[in-house]
Amino acid sequence: MTVQQLDMDDSNSELCALICERIAASPQRRITFAKYMDLALYHPQHGYYNSDRPSIGKQGDFITSSHWGADFAEVLADQFVEMWELLDRPFNFAIVEMGAGRGNFAENVLQYLQRQYPDLFQILEYIIIEVSPVLQAEQRQVLADIKCVKWCNWDEIINNSIVGCFFSNELVDALPVHQFILEQGQVREIYVAAEIPKNEQEEIKFVEVVGEVSTPKIAEYFDLVSIDLSASVYGDGYRSEVNLVALDWMSTVAQKLQRGYLLTIDYGYPAHRYYNPRRSEGTLQCYYHHRYHNNPYINVGRQDLTAHVNFTALERQGELCGLDVVGFTQQALFLMALGLGDRLASLSTNDAEVLDVATFLRRREALHQLIDPMGLGGFGVLVQSKGLREEEKVHEAKLSRRESLKGFTVP
Repeated sequence: MTVQQLDMDDSNSELCALICERIAASPQRRITFAKYMDLALYHPQHGYYNSDRPSIGKQGDFITSSHWGADFAEVLADQFVEMWELLDRPFNFAIVEMGAGRGNFAENVLQYLQRQYPDLFQILEYIIIEVSPVLQAEQRQVLADIKCVKWCNWDEIINNSIVGCFFSNELVDALPVHQFILEQGQVREIYVAAEIPKNEQEEIKFVEVVGEVSTPKIAEYFDLVSIDLSASVYGDGYRSEVNLVALDWMSTVAQKLQRGYLLTIDYGYPAHRYYNPRRSEGTLQCYYHHRYHNNPYINVGRQDLTAHVNFTALERQGELCGLDVVGFTQQALFLMALGLGDRLASLSTNDAEVLDVATFLRRREALHQLIDPMGLGGFGVLVQSKGLREEEKVHEAKLSRRESLKGFTVP
């Protein structure tokens, strides 16, 4: 039953021991990969996102769009402003950022709104939902002087109460996923077991074992996204992921949103590309010191684990929860439509005369990174809406759905 056995490296020994205890206490002495990933990333004391070592930024393991300067936040702030205007400038407008990193995005958005759109800034409530105490502490330090910011957990937000926009950037990819593999045309689930060391000098080894699927929700997931894994194009040994937590997340957001938008930015594909038969090893990736690999059983608690986002699943689950699809595009096109191209043009003609060469080159590089089609520019941008009145849907009735918000216009 063992699929592969992998050696440990710079792992958190306390976390490995806790995972072993969880495995030992579980039926058949195994846990789903989703549970393993959840413990590796989110254990309250030892998980990757709750450790005191830097995870985001140049000193960490990965860099998000927010770390390439203020431009990313500022052009998205323009989109938030348009959303506010399309909602007829409500006095209770909120931006809810889910997974706010170190707080850089929020700081840049709020400083920009304060300068450029004081009418919105004065009535704005900026809510952060952050599960990591370590990151939340950093956010509180960065945003200490901005009074409109508050931190909440999901239970503290009343259902059907938010008017505004829920926003996430590289959040869904870090939600725990189930892994499966095809054996003789059947979907089987990949579990994690452990080999207990015979003496203190030996290290714990995690192994993969294959068994029956842990929940019928996995079959329901493939029905939701219209993928038939029994088709002859899928061969034995094909493996990939199922993100059930993302469906629950979508349902929660829809419950909290009364009227407004959900803006999701992440790397991923529509279902037909996600489950392309040629992508036979799945999309799971591990990030450690800005290098990526596909071994989730080393550096346990010291590396980020991610899987690409199935945007079809988000769209379909959203529709079941009362969310309409406004548009889906690539980050490069979205940011260019919001004016990033104008910023590049302005930089080339004006800023070069007033900035020193090093600063000019850094700023130009940052702008290009945001729209690089092989990197951040290739990320998906999905916007969904709920509760818009008929007069607010005029933009959505245009010839192209992509014209309904500025970010979906052709730059």
